[in-house]
Amino acid sequence: MTSGAGMSLAGAVREATAVLAAAGVPSPRVDAELLAGHLLGVGPGRLRAMLLGDSPAPEGYDDLVSERAQRIPLQHLTGVAHFRYLELAVGPGVFIPRPETESVVQLVIDRLQGSRHPKVVDLGTGSGAIAGSIAHEVPGSEVHAVEFSGFAHAWAAKNLLPLGVILVRGDLRDALPEHNGTFDVVVSNPPYIPAEAIPNEPEVALHDPPEALYGGGADGMELPTAAAASAARLLLPGGYFVMEHAEVQAAWIASMLERTGLWSEVTTHLDLNGKERATSAVRRNGGQNPEPRAAKPSNPEIPDERIGQ
Repeated sequence: MTSGAGMSLAGAVREATAVLAAAGVPSPRVDAELLAGHLLGVGPGRLRAMLLGDSPAPEGYDDLVSERAQRIPLQHLTGVAHFRYLELAVGPGVFIPRPETESVVQLVIDRLQGSRHPKVVDLGTGSGAIAGSIAHEVPGSEVHAVEFSGFAHAWAAKNLLPLGVILVRGDLRDALPEHNGTFDVVVSNPPYIPAEAIPNEPEVALHDPPEALYGGGADGMELPTAAAASAARLLLPGGYFVMEHAEVQAAWIASMLERTGLWSEVTTHLDLNGKERATSAVRRNGGQNPEPRAAKPSNPEIPDERIGQ
């Protein structure tokens, strides 16, 4: 950028939009405005009002736009990811929550309508987006969250402890054995990308931690299968399980849940883009929890929604 001192805010944002578009950033105008608002400490409404006047560009704007043009994630530059009603602290070492996951949270909230003091756990919480949203939006809930990565756990602690979430460092495959059979809801957005899949977007390939992307095994299904097994172990009879996945994995996951004999009401759910984004099920009475067993989905390609920025 060549805006230099004295360029108007509006002119700088126009130039930044062009720079980001040339770099292949998917939403150049939005990102240009968000970076300006971050430096100015104002929200979108106030920023747009300022763009109509002769406000000057903020100091350091060129440098920030240049970093974004290098495909450093926007959220790493601002330190914040917006998710439902929360502002989450994020940065290197933690998966940046995607808008598609907001529909998974809504499934849990809808399920808990009218419940008094429900007990919920989020397996593989990452930044804490799901667990934090449930704690914030379901009054009286007791929310637990499990995260294995030390880096992600540190970010989750910053986001979740102020919300009263009980955060545990652990593996979703065997976490919380002392709570077996006590949860009303288990929710998970586990890693699910196959081992050889290559993320399309530089933001993901270079900056999202691999342990938050790859689900284990050639088909990526080891951790999703393990999350389902842990859910069966942790839930009360009649408890609700919902898990995010790739669109192409929906049929396989539904079939896997049905084959175990542990679940009823297996249902695939669409996100706001009409993609088969999540599968839910209700824990049957009785039955033994099987050992996790992965199998290859009918189509192992993972669509851009998961691995794109």
